[in-house]
Amino acid sequence: MTTTATRKNMKHPPAVLTNAFYAFYDLHRPAYYAFAQARLSAEEARVAVAYIFSLVADNWTSVVNERRPSAWAWERHTQVIARRSGRTTTPAQDISLLQNYLQLSIGQIAALTGTEPATVAALLAAADREAGDRTGRASLWTSMIKPVPSNEARWRRAFRLRTAAA
Repeated sequence: MTTTATRKNMKHPPAVLTNAFYAFYDLHRPAYYAFAQARLSAEEARVAVAYIFSLVADNWTSVVNERRPSAWAWERHTQVIARRSGRTTTPAQDISLLQNYLQLSIGQIAALTGTEPATVAALLAAADREAGDRTGRASLWTSMIKPVPSNEARWRRAFRLRTAAA
């Protein structure tokens, strides 16, 4: 039986934490998995996403006390992906992949990564500069994603490059 003093010392009741974690999981898991799958095999992506949400769940009480819980989780997620893929990417490359490959809006990217929309826009501009021009951004993230052996995918990529140059 808890006393009134004990209740006052509890920051968040366990049921609220559980519901908040499941809301976080439901909101972020599809994009985390899509991002992981763009850089890893399907099995590796499943393992990476399961690991990151296990890490978030184990640290949930400290995560929710962060200024931006999404930023905390996203930083760990990109570290896990880098470790599993053997390739470290910049935040600009990650943001570019989210917008161009996964087709997320600036607002969706901001919510997912725990950054301000203005920061997302600045990172996209940095990705443009890094790629050399606006049409070259696709080449920036295609070097980060796993190879796609499909003939249709190669055809689509070639078609996009020809139409972008025209």
